[in-house]
Amino acid sequence: MANNAYGIDLGTSNIKIYSRNDDSVKIEKNMIAIENKRSIFAYGDSAYEMYEKAPGNITISYPLSNGVIADIRNMETLIRFFLADKRGQMKPADFYISVPTDVTEVEKRAFYDLIKDANVKAKKIMVVEKAVADGIGMDIDVKNSQGVMIVNIGYDTTEISILSLGGIVLSKLIKIGGNKFDEAIRSAVRREYNLIIGNKTAETVKMNLKELESEGKAAVVYGRDIVVGLPVEREIPTKLVDECLKEHFNTIIDNVRIILERTPPELSADIFRHGLYLSGGASQVNHFAELLGKGTGLKVNCAEDPISSTVRGISQIIKNSHFRSVAHTIEGMTKK
Repeated sequence: MANNAYGIDLGTSNIKIYSRNDDSVKIEKNMIAIENKRSIFAYGDSAYEMYEKAPGNITISYPLSNGVIADIRNMETLIRFFLADKRGQMKPADFYISVPTDVTEVEKRAFYDLIKDANVKAKKIMVVEKAVADGIGMDIDVKNSQGVMIVNIGYDTTEISILSLGGIVLSKLIKIGGNKFDEAIRSAVRREYNLIIGNKTAETVKMNLKELESEGKAAVVYGRDIVVGLPVEREIPTKLVDECLKEHFNTIIDNVRIILERTPPELSADIFRHGLYLSGGASQVNHFAELLGKGTGLKVNCAEDPISSTVRGISQIIKNSHFRSVAHTIEGMTKK
């Protein structure tokens, strides 16, 4: 296997890149800041720092939306910046990229074309179904005949998949993820306290919820009071945040149940024995895992590192010939 190979998991919120060269994983925000519609002002974590704070001449955006590429030109630019070394140079390499299952063939092909057209000296481009890579990243041998259920909750979407024999038996992509959770927190704070808070503040509250609850503290937020129009500080009880998230949690659980109802009985038996697997950055939100367990009657196995489990799976595919067959070219994909 060539030493120079990259594994890429493009998320709406984070881009995860594995480099075979130094056996490392880089995780950065999948964001780009463009100044005066022309020049690149910042990208990655630096662009995220400026998000919701930039002047009108700087546009900050996510090139991905709902798990698919919305702005291919900006995404190509980001890929080049993330892959170039300190001298801005690139060596020829093999690329393995994860793609969601439940999207159109055209949307899948866009991931392949992204690498092909990004001017990154790609020798070979292989695609891997995201859920399969996710399973491998959680140390599941996806190539045997055991049925495996994986629920991956990302920033914009939740992908629910049943795997067996290295392939996807059933899959469903729903447009609910961490972004919707943040919106629900912002709406609840606005409704209860007449206070407008930013997306980043809502995200911070969401991520710290478990810690705040265990310490018995309220979440402290800063925002703009709608009535007087001035900046203020407020304490938000964690109970309010828990309540506003329940509706979205229940929608995800209902969709998991729908997939379970459609699962062949032999695979259902495997899932009942081993439980389902939960990954993705937004899967860590307080109480979600226990509500999912109650709603399905199944044991819930949480990924150790939910944000990077997919890219770690791709790294195993690159390093381990046992898993190499789950990756294929786009031509192989379109024959399915």
